[in-house]
Amino acid sequence: MNPLSLFTSFLNRFPAGAAILYVAVVAGLGISTWTTVAEIQARQDEVAETADTLSQLEGRGPQPTRGGRSARSAEPLMAGSPLLEGTTMTVGGANLLQRVASAITKIGGTIQYTQVDLEGPQAKDGFVGVTVNCEVAQPSLQQLLYDLEAGMPFLFIDQLVAQAPATQVPEETSEGKLRILISVSGQWQAAK
Repeated sequence: MNPLSLFTSFLNRFPAGAAILYVAVVAGLGISTWTTVAEIQARQDEVAETADTLSQLEGRGPQPTRGGRSARSAEPLMAGSPLLEGTTMTVGGANLLQRVASAITKIGGTIQYTQVDLEGPQAKDGFVGVTVNCEVAQPSLQQLLYDLEAGMPFLFIDQLVAQAPATQVPEETSEGKLRILISVSGQWQAAK
C-alpha cells in the first residue's frame, strides 16, 4: 500500500481526526495570513516614517513637536529661481551680496567688510563669489550656514574661517561673537 491510501483509510475510519486535521490546516493558514499582513503593515509604517524623516531633512515637511505629533512648518517651501537673478553679472553679484548680508543681519551679526568677485576661477561657468568678514554669535553660526545653503537661489559656501573671541581666563567660556570670514558663490545666468 502506498502512503496516500493509508492516509485515506485512516481518515475514513476516524472522521473526527479528519475534522481536527481540517481545523488545524485552516488555523495554520489563518495564522500565516495574519503574520504576513502584520509584516506588510509594519513595513508600510517604516516606509511612511522614513518618508517623514526625509521630508523634514529636506525642510518641506511637518516638524515634530514635543508630544510626538507633527505640525505643519511655518516656513514655506523653497520658492524662487535656483540661479542668481539680474540682467548683468554685476547685478547678480549685488543680489548675492544682498542675500548674504540679509542672512547675517537676520541672526544679529554685524558685517565688517565685503567683496564681490566677478572674475574668479569659476566665472567662465557663470559663478559669482562674495567674501564677507563679519561677527556673529557662536550659537547663530549653524543657523547662518543653514540659511545660506538651504534657501533659494542655490548658494555654495566655498570657504569658512571662524576665529573665537580671545578670553582673559582660559577656563572661562566666552559668550562673545565669532569673527567669520566666509566666501559664498552662486551661479548667475544671463536672461534669455
